[in-house]
Amino acid sequence: MSLKDKIIHESLRQFSTKGYMSTSISDILHAVGTSKGGLYNHFKSKEDLFFAALSEARKIWRQRNLAGLDQLDQPLDKIKKLLENYRDHYLTDAENFPGGCVFVTLAVELHDQQPHLAKEVNEGFQRFKSLVKRLLDQAQAAGGLKDGVNTEAVAEMIFSGTLGACVAYTSDRSPENLDQNIRGLIAFLNTISR
Repeated sequence: MSLKDKIIHESLRQFSTKGYMSTSISDILHAVGTSKGGLYNHFKSKEDLFFAALSEARKIWRQRNLAGLDQLDQPLDKIKKLLENYRDHYLTDAENFPGGCVFVTLAVELHDQQPHLAKEVNEGFQRFKSLVKRLLDQAQAAGGLKDGVNTEAVAEMIFSGTLGACVAYTSDRSPENLDQNIRGLIAFLNTISR
């Protein structure tokens, strides 16, 4: 792993546990074992590092959560697989995100203090909701949903449910509760399908 990659990796770890505002450059330098010069050779500022870390977090999110979706034909099966991936391969990733989902940590922390950075995080949330809605719309167009299902409301519920599962898991680290939360969302999808 290059020094730049080590800095990004450690930033993700620090941001997920302490947030952006409470993570100092010194914290990252100490954990990586480099100097300010080593960091500033790759990043102009802490904010520049934030964008690099956010990009890496998004890449990890896509790799973990979208794995295997392309092998499924039915849109609802894709949503279920995404939820299972979220539970099994993303939320429990203590190596990259020891403090839990970095996106939730950053969105809550940055909303008032750094709104332009919070906006960047929230764009990912919007893309996630759009993905779920697109899959629900595909299921509806194919006749896979019961009549009258409001795909926008269901997408919002799935999104809120995944965030709730994240917060609950971060607070208690209970795999059983996480599994129960995700199984509840999947069970709901089963109730609206034909």
